[in-house]
Amino acid sequence: MVLPNPDTPLYNHPLPEIENWLLELGCQQNREQLNCWSIENPTWQAELCLDVEELSVRYLKAGEGMRDIVRSFKYSLSRSDVEAAVFSGP
Repeated sequence: MVLPNPDTPLYNHPLPEIENWLLELGCQQNREQLNCWSIENPTWQAELCLDVEELSVRYLKAGEGMRDIVRSFKYSLSRSDVEAAVFSGP
């Protein structure tokens, strides 16, 4: 599968293409919750969930006092914007 142009909003990507994109970025799909993914970076870890209206990201123990940081990104954002925001870390 070939991904649409990076400036294309996520809502214009078929689900299999979004899943392949996450795999290419090093994410691993949760076998029990197929809409959720995890990623481990040398300096941070995160869980991503493809929710109904947005992509939610939980950076694990990344905040003050080792609290999780949660961010949400609407599917109307472009794939390149979401990638830059999510994968730059907390």
